[in-house]
Amino acid sequence: MRTTKGAARAKAKRRLFKRAKGYVGGRGSLLRSVKETLLRAGVYAYRDRRVKKRQFRRLWITRLNAACRLNGLRYSEFISGLSKAHIELDRKSLSEIAIYDPAGFTSVASAVKTALGK
Repeated sequence: MRTTKGAARAKAKRRLFKRAKGYVGGRGSLLRSVKETLLRAGVYAYRDRRVKKRQFRRLWITRLNAACRLNGLRYSEFISGLSKAHIELDRKSLSEIAIYDPAGFTSVASAVKTALGK
């Protein structure tokens, strides 16, 4: 007796269409377009998991620069002074301190200033 792929193929197609739910037009309803779109979406997702890390670092640096300027320092001076003052906080935590605890950030900035001799 001849066997067909009927059930397996239908299940595979259902799996693809489920992943493509919400896509506009043929991208969500035509099998070939769905395959192409999902492939491209996977590539973007893989790439952007790495890009996200870069973008957040840029955001933290921008926030830190703004907070440093309010305390009379430049970002580069601040980062240099952190190592001289032996303060081992990363940019993410410093950014959070600058937003949610400005007084705490001011004390960190003053410690940096004394380490720099300002």
